[in-house]
Amino acid sequence: MLAAERRRKRFRSARNIGFLLVPVVIIFVILQLTSGGGNDSTVAAQPITCVNRTPATAIKTQSYTEAPPLSIDVKGTYSTVLHTSCGDIRVKLDPKQAPQTVNSFLFLAKSEYYNSTTFHRIVTNFVDQGGDQKGDGTGGPGYKLPDEPPARGYRVGDVAMANSGPGTSGSQFFLVVSKNGTTILNGQGAPYKYSILGHMDAHGLRVAKKINTFGTTAEAGTPTRKIYLFDVGIIFGNQSTSTTTTPATTTTAPATTTTAK
Repeated sequence: MLAAERRRKRFRSARNIGFLLVPVVIIFVILQLTSGGGNDSTVAAQPITCVNRTPATAIKTQSYTEAPPLSIDVKGTYSTVLHTSCGDIRVKLDPKQAPQTVNSFLFLAKSEYYNSTTFHRIVTNFVDQGGDQKGDGTGGPGYKLPDEPPARGYRVGDVAMANSGPGTSGSQFFLVVSKNGTTILNGQGAPYKYSILGHMDAHGLRVAKKINTFGTTAEAGTPTRKIYLFDVGIIFGNQSTSTTTTPATTTTAPATTTTAK
């Protein structure tokens, strides 16, 4: 009987130790799966590098007497890819909120209006601005668009249109790269000043932030290095059905006469 009692005690002890070890083993397995087997999620993102290449073609100077007729499906899905000196910036466009703005941008992109332009205004910790064929913040397509600002204000990663007052946006756009930028843009509250175009993906935002390192703190944002927008790819739905084949221009955002303050 004493021997049997000792065996029962040993069994209870072993069972209790087993119960304690089970959660430890489970935690160990989870850690192995997430850190050992999931190396892709822990590898640091590759650094963004900028090339010194200049566009192969010159800017095709274009001007129009009126805005293009609305030809997009406002319920459709559209994205664009800005091929820049520092990498690709993919932007999911917002035709529901800004149909005229998106329609105009796609029209100009397909016309290669943006090919070979530069980011002419880069204000550090604020925005990267492009889309001006003149490269000084005064250029435009020759027509003006109605204001289509976001209802909820601006977020980091947004792309919006620069202007020189109500109802004056054209081709110039800007990339919002920081929380400081959203604070400035949202500072006056609704109604907001700048028409929304779309939102960058995570990689595109990293590229935009890299471009921003070549800016200055002054409002003029004179770049310390020339950053090109070589061309613009257009994606309808999930299929890339139209892409510019020559270096493309960028649309400028806040700058000199056309600015976002």
